[in-house]
Amino acid sequence: MAHFYLDETLAAQVATAEGGAADSVVHLRGSDARHAATVSRVRVGEQLRLGDGAGLVVHGVVSVVEPGDVALAVDRVERYERPSPSIHLVQALAKGDRDELAVQAATELGVDGVIPWQAARSVSRWDAAKAVKGRERWQTIAREATKQAVRPWMPVVEPLATTAQLVARAAQSTVLVLDPAGDHPLTALTPHDLGPRDILLVVGPEGGIAPEERDALLAQGARCVRLGASVLRTSTAGPAAIAVLSAALGRW
Repeated sequence: MAHFYLDETLAAQVATAEGGAADSVVHLRGSDARHAATVSRVRVGEQLRLGDGAGLVVHGVVSVVEPGDVALAVDRVERYERPSPSIHLVQALAKGDRDELAVQAATELGVDGVIPWQAARSVSRWDAAKAVKGRERWQTIAREATKQAVRPWMPVVEPLATTAQLVARAAQSTVLVLDPAGDHPLTALTPHDLGPRDILLVVGPEGGIAPEERDALLAQGARCVRLGASVLRTSTAGPAAIAVLSAALGRW
């Protein structure tokens, strides 16, 4: 198993270590440290990687293991640029855990950001309080999937968006609306077709995207794209499309 953990304080620790310490050491603390020590059973002498979810990854050897503190003697430090253009999954709220499954798989497959969407046909509805908790829940899922996939950059889950807010963003983004009856096969799009702007990949709920939502997005330059002859679940469509985009953009 590839041991990879996240610590959002890592950048500050590395800056301090690079300031002149002879033996650079960074620390993994909190819940991730407890997981490493008690669940993964990390031991002194093992190789470990720590990231901050913002492009920084530290490789090193474990020197101390305690339930709340795992120390790492630094071997090397790597910094990764944020992918460009970025891919953002606009995931409609769905019943059960289908939207959460989409967030998990999309993160593992390379999505750069996630936008929860209150679509007209979403069975699940988030009020103000639930929107805060739902976003936190999705961010936790993205964080765990980032560690599983050993990704230098962790996707950020944005606040719940309305259709009007998505339409407003369409003028500054490349918007691809997944639709089984879409005019363009997603596999046919090239980097030139996609352009340099951030990509918003719009996935509807169980009942699909309402015609008025589709028309509003198309009026702002969005394109309806299809994956194939099959009709995929809302939990599957986004991750499948992200895999196709990752190949088209040369990430894979």
